[in-house]
Amino acid sequence: MNYNYHIPDFVRHFRLNLILADYMKRFPERFRGSVRIASVYGSFPNMVWNGGRYLAGPFDVRIMREILRQFNSRGIACRLTLTNPLLEKRHIDDPFCNAVMKAADNGMNEAIVMSPMLEEHIRKNFPNMKLTSSTCKEIRDINKLKSELEKDYSLVVLDYNFNNNFEVLRELPHKEKAELLINPCCTPDCKRRGEHYKSVGRSQITLTDSLNKGGKPAEPESFECPCMLKSLYQTTDSPLHISPEQIYGEYSDMGFCNFKIEGRSVPDINVLENYVYYMVRPEWRNEARLDMLLRLTREHKYF
Repeated sequence: MNYNYHIPDFVRHFRLNLILADYMKRFPERFRGSVRIASVYGSFPNMVWNGGRYLAGPFDVRIMREILRQFNSRGIACRLTLTNPLLEKRHIDDPFCNAVMKAADNGMNEAIVMSPMLEEHIRKNFPNMKLTSSTCKEIRDINKLKSELEKDYSLVVLDYNFNNNFEVLRELPHKEKAELLINPCCTPDCKRRGEHYKSVGRSQITLTDSLNKGGKPAEPESFECPCMLKSLYQTTDSPLHISPEQIYGEYSDMGFCNFKIEGRSVPDINVLENYVYYMVRPEWRNEARLDMLLRLTREHKYF
């Protein structure tokens, strides 16, 4: 059985994730079972379709193509987070977003979707792109979740409030299509979660509108959330947390094989600690952590 990990972020954590991929290839015996990087998820800067985490900054199309090439050449999909919940019809024809999709539509890369309108556009115009149903949909109704798993998605990312609800998890169909967010920093039953996604979406739209008018990049909305600053070991006592022992025990025994690690907007070191915690054999953790940290802090260029 493969343990498929979906990790953050192909732009912000570009070097870290290539270091991890190459280290796994060089030292497979240091990693648990049949672990693999199934995808690296994220967005390119200034994409109005982007959701979940705000992303702005300078961008070069050549870099976009090289990022796709670097991961794809290692057998790793780039999975675009196209989950802005506030998209309007005018955004669907955005030239930059469609250019990114055209470059990525090679049968290997994927898109995470929330908007039915955008999903329809992608299915029609980029037929080689696999689609994942986003956790941003916040599907908490069990019957709706079962229905979502029956639809034409390659994966469905479960609402993390189901993480340790074994009564529900055991009865889900198509467990091989269900993806679990294993290290959520958010509090259980957060009442602000949907508004947080909308705040990010508004900020991404405001940014794009400003850039399209030739203006300076707009600042994102302020949305205070102390949970976003938590490190890995500040979340391990959460009822939403899924431990490595659970993954390689009861979750795999139930048939779950897709696991998402969040961390698009946190420092490389915190993300690396998640990788070591979940993927590396306990007896190799210290050496693997040090090896990858040393590689991360050395001058090394992939371009």
